Amino acid sequence: MLTHHLKNTLTDLEDLIVMTESDIEDIKVAQHDPQFDRLAIKEEKIKSFEAKKAMIDHEISSLMSANPQTELPDLLTSEQHLLLDELKVKLSRLRDVNKEYAKLVVIVSNLYNTFLERLVPTEMQGYNKVPSKDAAILKVRV
Repeated sequence: MLTHHLKNTLTDLEDLIVMTESDIEDIKVAQHDPQFDRLAIKEEKIKSFEAKKAMIDHEISSLMSANPQTELPDLLTSEQHLLLDELKVKLSRLRDVNKEYAKLVVIVSNLYNTFLERLVPTEMQGYNKVPSKDAAILKVRV
């Protein structure tokens, strides 16, 4: 059962990596709608991954409880060891891809905020930003 859960978890991770890589490509060409369309799917994949990871934890805990005198590496098959190693690699890859995507999101967010600030100048009133009193939505210069 542990092998089955590991394989399914790896599939979820690979799907998340592919979707995030697609998000990176889409954000680079300002195609935001496909990113928003994938958001619900990504959230479901994340929930699925978390549930499967909990099942893996439960299976490993059960193995250790059933064999308290045996070390964990001795309880796992060679295939399970390989799958766990692959899981580590995929998790690392997902972290790297997410880090790259997050950088792009911050850049795009700053760009949009800069554009908005130029269109509608604001000033601080306490902790709140409010439109400047002398701000015009659009100034035309000839």
